[in-house]
Amino acid sequence: MKTLRLRISALSLAFAIGATAIFSSCESVKNMSNTAKGAGIGTAAGAGIGALIGSKAGNTAVGAIIGGALGGTAGALIGKKMDKQAKEIEAAIPGAEVIPAGEGIIVKFDSGLLFDFNKATLSATAKQNIDNLAASLNKYPDTDILVVGHTDAIGTDAVNNKLSLERANSVVSYAISKGVSSGRLKSSGKGKTEPIASNDTDAGRAQNRRVEIVIVANEAMKAQAKAQAN
Repeated sequence: MKTLRLRISALSLAFAIGATAIFSSCESVKNMSNTAKGAGIGTAAGAGIGALIGSKAGNTAVGAIIGGALGGTAGALIGKKMDKQAKEIEAAIPGAEVIPAGEGIIVKFDSGLLFDFNKATLSATAKQNIDNLAASLNKYPDTDILVVGHTDAIGTDAVNNKLSLERANSVVSYAISKGVSSGRLKSSGKGKTEPIASNDTDAGRAQNRRVEIVIVANEAMKAQAKAQAN
């Protein structure tokens, strides 16, 4: 299988800081140590998060998880809360892939489960899925959420970038309508720039057409975890 290489540049990701690290799904633990150092967390914590995520998500989602992580005892306390929420989301939204990632969670939807072809309007089924996700987000208010839209490589950059951002914004807007605070939500459209599979096959392109919802601890949860750890 063709190895996917993910570029993580801390300067280009909203949640990460420090130097660029490049890692593949087969070498994530080996190379994640540099990313962990750049993000200001322990090497072991970064390597562990990298191993959990692997090549299941794009650069932006991976960087958000690593950049927001504390590591150590405080990070373990946050991870325990995230594991509990991840299990609840997985049970509530069977159509989504839920990726527990240490101190964060990635909820990944195939775009076809949320939108019609080349559209950015949520379907009725999609709204039910986001209803269930919003209920979980409201139950655990001490988190921040990043919604990232992705496309396959078919079509122009302009079209793909616009569509991916519009889809991410649709999810954000609907979540807000269901009571999730707008201050917790951010959106990003990456177009075709962060593939997780080959764009040379139908199956690969289907994997690349996706929406990733990244859940990380906010400052309140981090402060509480640090206080408990001390």
